[in-house]
Amino acid sequence: MASTVILSQTATLSSSSSSTTTTAKFSSLTHNPIFHTNALRFKSNKKPLSLSLTRKALRVSASSQSLQALIFDCDGVIIESEHLHRQAYNDAFSHFNVRCDPSSQQSLNWDPEFYDVLQNQIGGGKPKMRWYFKEHGWPSSTIFDNPPVTDDDQAKLIDLIQDWKTERYQQIIKSGTVEPRPGVLRLMDEAKAAGKKVAVCSAATKSSVILCLENLIGMERFEGLDCFLADCQSYVLMTNGTLMPNRVCVCAHQGDDVKQKKPDPSIYVTAAKRLGISEKDCLVVEDSVIGLQAATRAGMACVITYTSSTAEQDFKDAIAIYPDLSNVRLKDLELLLQNVVAAS
Repeated sequence: MASTVILSQTATLSSSSSSTTTTAKFSSLTHNPIFHTNALRFKSNKKPLSLSLTRKALRVSASSQSLQALIFDCDGVIIESEHLHRQAYNDAFSHFNVRCDPSSQQSLNWDPEFYDVLQNQIGGGKPKMRWYFKEHGWPSSTIFDNPPVTDDDQAKLIDLIQDWKTERYQQIIKSGTVEPRPGVLRLMDEAKAAGKKVAVCSAATKSSVILCLENLIGMERFEGLDCFLADCQSYVLMTNGTLMPNRVCVCAHQGDDVKQKKPDPSIYVTAAKRLGISEKDCLVVEDSVIGLQAATRAGMACVITYTSSTAEQDFKDAIAIYPDLSNVRLKDLELLLQNVVAAS
């Protein structure tokens, strides 16, 4: 579990010195919905990584399971956002002069390798900071001259940093320099055209996800979502075409409850209820093992479209793994959900 993982600022990802093949070759193999490969090598933008792909047996009959709803995560799936969030956190730490080491003149800075590990183990911005400050000491800052000691002051510190970070992240998204990941928009459009329901479920801050969707998928697609869940706020599509809040969402609020963040399945269980569709007829698109665990624990099949920071994670429970969605069609996903056969 994330709470038991020990991280350090010097944490790094393992690399492989073995020979590599091209991403194109990897894509052509994984594009086949039924496949089994071992120790497949590929190139990333950072450095050679190795990914051992194994398949967990998934027995599904076409008569009992069909794709009725396609559910997308946001961060890492619709937008490759890890480096943008890290930039926003570091800008917030600098703005408030957050220093865990009182002898240091430099504000806290999460480097890329450390943040890759952190964000793939602990979901939600506030839980990330709370874990870090508990491990490395509560910081001094312009919010509190001395490190906060009470629960209320510690919560206030995290709230203020997270709020400022969220605004900074929104500025980055609004800049117009960020594009959606390949294939996402086309796949959404194919699903809607085929009469499938389309949803977005994210554990990120609601305002950030809304802004991200408005700017990256456009207002028409956003308003056409059949369900949108973000940060304890559930949205359903009304008969007049308007997205309205659903106040009975059981998901965690503002990242305060780690237990109900992914990998907890609550967000996907809730989505199925809001959509009025059985979990077995939903297919989730995720980018990380945390999201994969949330989906499978909710009883949903899940495909992975990994990023450079999640590529080495153990995705054995995914029914397919893709570098991105550029070559993935709706019919491929329908076959994945209908057909059996992935040997472990």
